Amino acid sequence: MTRITVLGGTGYAGGHVVREAASRGHQVTSYSRNEPQEKVDGVSYRTVDVLQQPQALEEVFADTDVVLDTLSPRGDLEGKLEDVVRSLIEVARRTGVRLGVLGGAGSLYVAEGGPRLIDTPEFPEQAKGEARTGLTALQDLEASPPEVDWFLVSPAAEFGAWDPGEATGKYRVGGDVLLVDENGRSYVSGADLAAAIVDEIETPRYRRKRLGVAY
Repeated sequence: MTRITVLGGTGYAGGHVVREAASRGHQVTSYSRNEPQEKVDGVSYRTVDVLQQPQALEEVFADTDVVLDTLSPRGDLEGKLEDVVRSLIEVARRTGVRLGVLGGAGSLYVAEGGPRLIDTPEFPEQAKGEARTGLTALQDLEASPPEVDWFLVSPAAEFGAWDPGEATGKYRVGGDVLLVDENGRSYVSGADLAAAIVDEIETPRYRRKRLGVAY
């Protein structure tokens, strides 16, 4: 059993991770600004606003093996999570707790040598702010001291509550290059992304690396 703490555990990605981890018997704690309407059995739910209560990050790292940040830089969080990730990196350095960050697909390269997905003409303008936050998180993690044990997760280009998909029990993993299928499509369901993340927590293979996930 692993002690797993999820920041943003009531959101789309975080909620899937919470359910997947709990179903495997892990000890799961979810932090979010609001409690969910439906709680997962066995999960501890705590409310915190990391922007208003930055000191709470110390509590987040207490009595846990892994902290997973799934906070989404949208709405009133847009452009405000960069400093949160930097604080998470610092606390991870001091505590030795492994840190995972959900970083989006925009910073992935479309092919070896680039360009990044965010820099292609097809990338939607309204998604660039979120993608820049993910890229900044990746760069800050890569620049972190070597004792910080981190991984950043980049889901497929098509990933989100607007296209939830189904749990297939299958997925592929990669690194810095966008994964696409034989038709050039890059997508993954919330359930299968969560399975990939919990698999990585159980059996770490991407230490101080980016983990790309798609079908």
